[in-house]
Amino acid sequence: MIIDPAQLLKSTMVLFAVIDIVGSIPVLMDVKRKSGDIHPGRATLVALGIMLAFLFVGEGIITFLGVDVNSFAVAGSFVLFFMALEMILGIELFKSDPSTMKTATIVPVAFPLIAGAGSMTSILSLRAEFAQLNIMIAIIINMAIVFIVLKNLGRLERLLGEGGIAILRKVFGIILLAIAVKLFADNAKDLV
Repeated sequence: MIIDPAQLLKSTMVLFAVIDIVGSIPVLMDVKRKSGDIHPGRATLVALGIMLAFLFVGEGIITFLGVDVNSFAVAGSFVLFFMALEMILGIELFKSDPSTMKTATIVPVAFPLIAGAGSMTSILSLRAEFAQLNIMIAIIINMAIVFIVLKNLGRLERLLGEGGIAILRKVFGIILLAIAVKLFADNAKDLV
């Protein structure tokens, strides 16, 4: 297998746009506020493991379970939709049970926020066009960026301040809502 710079660049950019770790900063700050802490290394490694596993065996697993990619994407769109509503309306739909918030690094940060339906669907789409090696390297590059953002979340929080975070939450809540609606619309029509 040969590394193709064009495939690598395209794969990296597609995954960067879909993962949208920069746009997820308000959601991450909200999760951190509710849970007390997010472990950057653990979240990154879990998301990396999920995405690499999905690269190699994802389509087979989904097919084996009798679930198609479109159903998977629609289910993910519901999770994103409710997370967006929390951000926009300032309400709490996902209850903060102390026992479940201890696992916030894994759910919802690693999955479905980082390695969610959008990124998994994108990985399956990229597999149809590009070599697995290039996609694998693109995933690793994106996980390095995710780790840097998660590691510096406290600094970003201090830099933005309470007002900046509130504005970001509303703006990115609307963006997340739009992504959820688009993900639903693009995949629901194929289910009917």
